[in-house]
Amino acid sequence: MAEEEAEVEGGGKKKLPIVKILIVVLAVIVLLAGEVGGTLFAVGFFDKKDAHAAEEQLKKLEEEASASKNPAVQAEPTKVAKASPEMTRFESTYLELEKPMVSNIANSRKVMSVTVALMTYYDDRVFKNVKKHEMALRAVTLDVMRQVSEPEISSPEFRKELGAKIRKEMNAVLEKYEDFGGIEEIYFTTFVVQ
Repeated sequence: MAEEEAEVEGGGKKKLPIVKILIVVLAVIVLLAGEVGGTLFAVGFFDKKDAHAAEEQLKKLEEEASASKNPAVQAEPTKVAKASPEMTRFESTYLELEKPMVSNIANSRKVMSVTVALMTYYDDRVFKNVKKHEMALRAVTLDVMRQVSEPEISSPEFRKELGAKIRKEMNAVLEKYEDFGGIEEIYFTTFVVQ
């Protein structure tokens, strides 16, 4: 009889670790499923799409397709919308001009060297136009830079003002050659005055 109890206890002991392992595995699976479901809910995967917004995007795609078939009649680039439930936001894209630009400062022995990055909310046609007319854009940027005088450099808002002037001139060049500017912001990734 003692042997039968030992076998039952032995059998029970063998079953007990297997049951614990199964319970732990099931708990891990339930936790992972909860995390995946919560993440999908948080990013809006289960939200219903607005039918009106879908129709508008379909119209835009059709317009772009018709414009690409007839390159002589191209519409202006369109802003690339971000998915945001609170408000309409647009996707920002950036392009850094490869070579730095160096210019003398007016009435001074100092030199200014900058590397310029551009930002747009519009589609990739803006940057295609920038690459196509890069030499003209570099020329107007250097014209703006060479008009800078030494007292202006010490102004706290100097870089913002210089960026705004460069943006205005670059957009004017693009509008002249391509009928559309599209550059929203100018950023200086390097800025040195010596």
